[in-house]
Amino acid sequence: MTTTSSVPPSKGKLWFAAIKPPMYSVAIIPITVGTATAFGQNAIFDPKILGIFLTSAILIIAWLNISNDVFDADTGIDKNKAHSLVNLTGNKALMLWLANGFLSLGVLGILLIAWLQQDITVLSIILLCCVLGYTYQGPPFRLGYQGLGELICFFTFGPMAIAAAYYSQTQEFSWSILAPGTLIGISTSIILFCSHFHQVEDDLAAGKRSPIVRLGTQLGSQVLMVTTILFFALIVLFSLLGIFSIWTFLTFLSIPLAYQLVSHVNQNHAQPDRVSNCKFIAVRLHFFSGLLLALGLIIPSI
Repeated sequence: MTTTSSVPPSKGKLWFAAIKPPMYSVAIIPITVGTATAFGQNAIFDPKILGIFLTSAILIIAWLNISNDVFDADTGIDKNKAHSLVNLTGNKALMLWLANGFLSLGVLGILLIAWLQQDITVLSIILLCCVLGYTYQGPPFRLGYQGLGELICFFTFGPMAIAAAYYSQTQEFSWSILAPGTLIGISTSIILFCSHFHQVEDDLAAGKRSPIVRLGTQLGSQVLMVTTILFFALIVLFSLLGIFSIWTFLTFLSIPLAYQLVSHVNQNHAQPDRVSNCKFIAVRLHFFSGLLLALGLIIPSI
């Protein structure tokens, strides 16, 4: 009798996993929270700029996802990854052209914002984010292979993305944007951190020193718990410091997802087949906590 676990995934499921629709929340949430911060502090909102920025951010994330599959194909780390776009298509060159096409369109959108506002500040920040994004997997840097991916992720999707979104609405900066930037940086880095638990063997074989390879899965699960607690503790701290209003406590409605993530990884950290879905729980935590944070930032100005 054939068991469920022995049935190979369908092509449709493999393509869904390769395209990674849930991962595009990492484009949506920073821009949404940065825009919400601008509205909450200044009662300023330009829907046209938000629409262009969100579209560009999604295109840039498409570039990151596809190009990472291309660069990973070069190192052989994805040889057992059935849902790699390179493995699915068998055409690495085409995937690289497609990735660069998405990047060009994304940057074109940011150029449009710069032209509309006659200000290159947002463009400069996003170009720097793209450069840092390239160094994550792109040769000759491949900083993700040295365990620095989470640090890059924190800054690019946290303080830098929030600052760019805030500036796109207000044409000015504020020190207070570091608070939401830190929170979104942490929740985004948690997604990347969780993606390593199930692939320790492949990472070791390819020489990738991910944080989980360095720490081990058990210590890694404890680091995840502390980091998740820190995320919510910082909301309390920023509220006590007067940076956030009490409305940002709405973010605590996402605690059940945080508990699910931490407990799931704690119980299954050493079982690749069972822990492999933890990154999707992390994506849900990132998405809903980010939306709730944005709502909490907006309400005081409504």
